[in-house]
Amino acid sequence: MRRLVLLVAVCAAALCGQTKKILVETNDPGFVKELQAVTDKARIVPVNKANVMQEVPDADAFIGNIRPAEVRAGTHLKWVQVMSAGVENVLFLSGGNDLRDSNIVLTNNKEVQGPEIADHAMAMLLMLSRHLQLYWQNKQEEKWETPRPYPGIELRGKTAVVIGVGGIGMQISARAWAFGMNVIGVDPEDKPFSPFLVKVVKPDQLNDVLPQADVVFISAPHTPQSHKMMGPKQFDLMKKGAWFIAVSRGGIYDLDSLVRALDGQRLSGAGVDVTDPEPLPKGHPLWKFNNVIITPHIAGRSDRDHDRMVETVKENIERFVDGKPLINVVNKQKGY
Repeated sequence: MRRLVLLVAVCAAALCGQTKKILVETNDPGFVKELQAVTDKARIVPVNKANVMQEVPDADAFIGNIRPAEVRAGTHLKWVQVMSAGVENVLFLSGGNDLRDSNIVLTNNKEVQGPEIADHAMAMLLMLSRHLQLYWQNKQEEKWETPRPYPGIELRGKTAVVIGVGGIGMQISARAWAFGMNVIGVDPEDKPFSPFLVKVVKPDQLNDVLPQADVVFISAPHTPQSHKMMGPKQFDLMKKGAWFIAVSRGGIYDLDSLVRALDGQRLSGAGVDVTDPEPLPKGHPLWKFNNVIITPHIAGRSDRDHDRMVETVKENIERFVDGKPLINVVNKQKGY
């Protein structure tokens, strides 16, 4: 009997040894419970700034925006999952490239927020091309303006340049194509054939296609290579009367150059959900333009985005504890 009890204890210890400790950066007990329900092969541990350094040394995985000091302390970490599509907040932090240069697998939600961000980008373009922001102002004053001074612009036949045709950019391209636009993609990666794209060029050919653009969409990840790729020269190359829409990261375009292009009336308008700096400071010149739509980095929010983001995390938890390949793996050297 004693031998049987000892054998059970040994087996239980072996099973415990297989349990993966997964930290999740959250203060929401419901979220922890939801993730814990995925599998009994993992132990989900909530962390915050107060306790993370105590919990991370023996952790197997981390869900959230991990910091360099936590990477260095997490000597057993094999996997980090961020909730967002962008990973620059964990890969390119000042203070160290510990995660980027480690053997830790990094995964993200790079395609999950595509539908709502693409909808948001097109909503901005439609608002600008139909001058709806001006009619909204008239509505506040109960003003029926005649004669009608703002003719709408037909999108059919216009050219869209989409910078970054990954999970988000491809969905923007599909929507622009559905409106009858000719879409040119700009991306460093080779892309398979898509009926939504007339062609895809490399980033070093951006200047060649900008003069053709009636609208430029920014949907690329922010990396050292894409930083400020839309600068003074690029805005000067844009067609007079074009629109500019930014929905991925503010660091990809030069904000002062955008202001100058608007001030000089080169652009018909702009829609920005992302800026650099962020939040956009009070008193910044961009606020003064009545042909600029500014939203506070909320393009990725919808009634369905959270569920899709959590499903990606759940899928990866199952895969991680079973030793299967993870989904949405990031190339840490490229940053996407």
